[in-house]
Amino acid sequence: MPGRWYTAAQVEQGYEIFQQHCAVCHGTQAEGAVEQWWIPDEQGNYPPPPLNGTAHDWHHPLDELLDWIDRGGAHLGGQMPPFGHLLSDEEQRAAVAWFQSLWPEEIYRRWVTIHQR
Repeated sequence: MPGRWYTAAQVEQGYEIFQQHCAVCHGTQAEGAVEQWWIPDEQGNYPPPPLNGTAHDWHHPLDELLDWIDRGGAHLGGQMPPFGHLLSDEEQRAAVAWFQSLWPEEIYRRWVTIHQR
């Protein structure tokens, strides 16, 4: 992918990983669980957000996105389970590559500007 940190091979691998491990919660196209992902449920839990560039995922640096995949969200008060025991570092990076490949160019450029200084 020209101008992006990942390769087409990573995106292809990431698609398979995302569909197998992430789509059940984040949607097959990383669209999130519900339209209003920022509103907590009755128990105070936030639903899985979109990862396709339409939510807040681009506000976070790559290492933070990878940490959430690796360790899950429980240590931050979230519900996402950890995947570090299931996915290698390479597979985790590939999953991020796939959902970032969905980000519009403007969103990706903002992410680079904010986090790649």
